[in-house]
Amino acid sequence: MKNLIYILIVLLIIIGCSTSKSNVASTENRKKSSNDTIKIVNEELEYEVIIIEPGFDFWLQSTAYPRGYYSQFYLETKNNFYVMEWNSRVHQPQTYPPNLYEMTIDYNSNINYGYEVNYLIYNYMIYFQNKYNQRLYGRVPSR
Repeated sequence: MKNLIYILIVLLIIIGCSTSKSNVASTENRKKSSNDTIKIVNEELEYEVIIIEPGFDFWLQSTAYPRGYYSQFYLETKNNFYVMEWNSRVHQPQTYPPNLYEMTIDYNSNINYGYEVNYLIYNYMIYFQNKYNQRLYGRVPSR
């Protein structure tokens, strides 16, 4: 697996095996949700996203803007900034809580992870920032 994205507050994993940009149709994604675990699998690109965070699934369904509200380009742009800042904080454990920023995220902007993956990463970052009172980049919606 080429790209392994970890966000360990509790856990967010993305695994991808593509080195070039390719489109992902939403019908190729399988979404499973149980309790506080959200999992998306794409067999074509061989990645999966697993988010295990108490309260995130409820927040996503009740508070986050619905799918389609933002464009994929917008989500990818925001995720790039969030991931860069996240990774910067991982390397500064004296400045930022190491229990919040445990591992770097390998988010490759040249890979099209598709709308659903970007939607989940973006919303997790919003949820994370609001829940843990962190500011990664710019104004954070309070939704």
